[in-house]
Amino acid sequence: MLTLGVDLAAADERTALAVVEWRAGAAEVRRLQLGVSDDEIVAAVAEADHAGIDAPFGWPVSFTSLVGDHARGTIALPDAGESTAQWRRRMVYRTTDEVVRAETGLIPLSVSADRIAHAAFRAALLLTRLADAGIKVDRTGEGRVAEIYPAACLRRWRLTHRGYKRGEGHGFLVDDLLAAAPWLRTGALIRESHDAFDAVIAALGARAVALGHFRRPTPGERPVAAVEGWIALPTCDLGDLP
Repeated sequence: MLTLGVDLAAADERTALAVVEWRAGAAEVRRLQLGVSDDEIVAAVAEADHAGIDAPFGWPVSFTSLVGDHARGTIALPDAGESTAQWRRRMVYRTTDEVVRAETGLIPLSVSADRIAHAAFRAALLLTRLADAGIKVDRTGEGRVAEIYPAACLRRWRLTHRGYKRGEGHGFLVDDLLAAAPWLRTGALIRESHDAFDAVIAALGARAVALGHFRRPTPGERPVAAVEGWIALPTCDLGDLP
């Protein structure tokens, strides 16, 4: 099996791609690349069994309704008993963001109120291109492509998940990852770039999805997840992947 991980940025030069090959009891990073274009991502997804992309797959439904209503000159007021702060929160966070927060304590960046929206714009185009290429795209993670949040994967696997993109770098985290996953072989680039590191984590997250070990939306959550996107939280240990 081949799994693909993409740390998607708005620009090619900050985008990383990792391909991991899985064999009985072992995994190897077969390709790790920086400066990846949309064409390269589409081609790589077509060759992989499952892919994980680190970028939001959609926007809060309350936010998209707000934008359309505002353009027409009127918006729905907060619900009865709802404070202005609560109303704003519905505009800022998706259902999956709230689930991640409840289950991991992490707060994903807001796709409607933070710079990650630039990556989401690119992701929207990529998902359309993948669908046009005949690749099944399901924003809930049930297709070939799933939305992955590397920090949440690291949290699930009891590895350091905060601050590694600042300060002294992430070399210590690579050591921790390889100690926890001695079955994983990587190249040198994973130590040189935290974007490359996140792409590898996304590929590991895609493996969890391929095995069915991820937190699926409940029947009540699924309709909104199909629109907003859904972060595939691993429900297995790192050692369950190979």
